[in-house]
Amino acid sequence: MGQGSFATVSLLIPTNNSSQFPSLTAVKSSQPLTSCWLRNEKHVLDRLGSCSRIIRCFGDDYSFENGIEYYNLFLEYAAAGSLADEVNNCGGRIPEPEVRRYTRSIVEGLNHVHQNGFVHCDIKLQNILVFDGGEIKIADFGLAKEAGERKQRKSECRGTPLFMSPEQVIDGECESPADIWALGCAVVQMVTGKPAWKVEKGSSMWSLMLRIGVGEEIPEIPENLSKEGKDFIEKCFVKDPRMRWSAEMLLKHPFVSDDTVSFKRVHESPRSHFDFPDWVSSATSSLPSSPESQSPWNFDESRLEGFCAPEDRLRRISTVNRPANWSESDGWSSVR
Repeated sequence: MGQGSFATVSLLIPTNNSSQFPSLTAVKSSQPLTSCWLRNEKHVLDRLGSCSRIIRCFGDDYSFENGIEYYNLFLEYAAAGSLADEVNNCGGRIPEPEVRRYTRSIVEGLNHVHQNGFVHCDIKLQNILVFDGGEIKIADFGLAKEAGERKQRKSECRGTPLFMSPEQVIDGECESPADIWALGCAVVQMVTGKPAWKVEKGSSMWSLMLRIGVGEEIPEIPENLSKEGKDFIEKCFVKDPRMRWSAEMLLKHPFVSDDTVSFKRVHESPRSHFDFPDWVSSATSSLPSSPESQSPWNFDESRLEGFCAPEDRLRRISTVNRPANWSESDGWSSVR
């Protein structure tokens, strides 16, 4: 199916019904000398246990092919590819309602990872797999580590440069806040179809590292995103990891909270100048206290003025502080 940095990915199709694997299973294979990342992934997935937002592991084994030994890791097969593929399928930009749903699933997965004492260290769209029905799961735990685990080498640096946090670049520190920074980069890419950091063609990786680690620059937040979406990304792009929101806090943010934001599309054609189809959004709760500041989300009901019935709008136009009397005695004429 493909080849990554550490392994080759193949598709396993069992030849008998008694197989311990599903009808389609993904197999990551690597020679033993370079299989440390696959064995680490197996170890982390075993420790994390069952979670609907994290890819399942069905076991591992060793095999011989053409006289060469391989280590194999058996994982869930995602028929719809990754979120990177989904961006391409949507013409380069995923609609915001879908971005909200995907983001919530990622945050739920990260919360499970962090609550169990691990850090993913390589969150990006290519590592978020899409299953039938639109369900998504976090995958590729080869670079994952236990929270608080010391670096084995002074020069050790985990992750993908475009998704690295400032603390990763400065001193190689990769703890749970680094996953949240990478999440912000992933949301920007879902919305825009482009990496969060704008990198000029031909520029070096070191110039990008300098921008990420030094100074106050953060990736540009998309203008075409809702107020809630912009605020969500801002909570991810806090330079100081101690002040960055956690996955647990982000689950309560209006951008991803199931019970605070809803959308419906008005499909009917306008019957008068007072009927205008539009997106209707409502937000009813406030954000939890922030490490840096508390931002109230008080919903302004006046935003819905344009969506009441035409007769109600006419009453508001024709009256000031008293209710309208629609009887014929006030000079109104009945018409058909």
